[in-house]
Amino acid sequence: MLRLIRELLENVRIAVVALTGNRLRTVLTLLGIGIGVATLIAIFGIIQGLNSSFSNQLDALGSSSLTVSQRPWILGPQNWWKFRNRPRVTVRDFQEVKRQSQLANAVAPTVGDSYEIKWGDKSIPTVQTVGTTEDFSVARGSYPHVGRFLSETDNDLRQRVVVLGPDVSDPLFGNADAAVGHWVQIGRERYQVIGVLDRKGKLLGQSLDLIAIIPFETFRNDFGAKRGINIAVSSADPKALDALEDEVTSILRRVRGLRPEQEDSFTINRQEQFTKLYDQLTGTLYAVALGVGLITLVVGGIGIMNIMLVSVRERTREIGVRRALGARKRTIVTQFLLESVAVSLAGGGAGTALGLTCAHLVGELTPLAAAVTPSGILLGVAFSTVVGVLFGIWPAWSAANLDPVEALRYE
Repeated sequence: MLRLIRELLENVRIAVVALTGNRLRTVLTLLGIGIGVATLIAIFGIIQGLNSSFSNQLDALGSSSLTVSQRPWILGPQNWWKFRNRPRVTVRDFQEVKRQSQLANAVAPTVGDSYEIKWGDKSIPTVQTVGTTEDFSVARGSYPHVGRFLSETDNDLRQRVVVLGPDVSDPLFGNADAAVGHWVQIGRERYQVIGVLDRKGKLLGQSLDLIAIIPFETFRNDFGAKRGINIAVSSADPKALDALEDEVTSILRRVRGLRPEQEDSFTINRQEQFTKLYDQLTGTLYAVALGVGLITLVVGGIGIMNIMLVSVRERTREIGVRRALGARKRTIVTQFLLESVAVSLAGGGAGTALGLTCAHLVGELTPLAAAVTPSGILLGVAFSTVVGVLFGIWPAWSAANLDPVEALRYE
């Protein structure tokens, strides 16, 4: 064991001397592998950031909620006619789900449309205005930042009160605190602002904060009662969401009198639909981006192999002397592998730092999210080591298999 350690240390010393003796060549090789690793790490960081951002945006819809509606959220043109003539979700459907469900901790009807909201001489032309009940706050995780949310009394008395999203309150009033207590005009009616919601951000590029929430019965009274509705249902336990979906499906099939052989005349939407769409939209893009990064890394590895082969040729006589003095093949292999891995690790370290910096700058200076994580650093080190070993094996093997006599004659 002691002999192996001494041999390894001696090989490390020789590798350092060889690399420092050809500084320009070493730096150029480092640059090649560094660019490859930096490209891969930057792409990996951006992908991680986008995935994390999308996951957080989905959580804004309610991590343990589902929505009953007439048709799916994501509907292709080929399926339009299938769902076009379905019966609408009705108030009776909502009432029965609320009455019969044992697993739901919140059930809220939702109905909405886009309307202009005015305050004084300021206006926002298209704001998603939603009519719902007090349970919506729990079902969708929509809690007031200032003021309060709707109450059961607001709905029963058809009060003209409204809870605004930040993207409505800020342009009209400057900030959330200034909005509470003022009266805004929605359509033809005036509503008193009783609260402003916490900011949620965007989902697939659409703002979740450009919203105004009014009592369900008030909406039906002011904007028409002959509309289909949706039903937001949530569970206190995210793990029970499948059971909740089965329960709601069973209730609605009974309410609608569907026979066992008939398919559902409603759709239960879940976050997974957006996840599938996101994967479809980004899967190919991510594969191409990672492919480009890997190709760049391979090019850097080929540069290492080329430089190591040149080094073997330049040091042929040295190898012959060492072999003649009793150096084993494994010693020569270890020496050149150490040089290859050292160059690759040094370039990989610099490339990892550069890649993480680029990912951080992308996250700070552009709308794209980017995450700098410990896994990114481990990825850079791992790829550098693998590249150094893979592209250093052939030069090391070639050096170890030189004929000592021929090597000593080499000039």
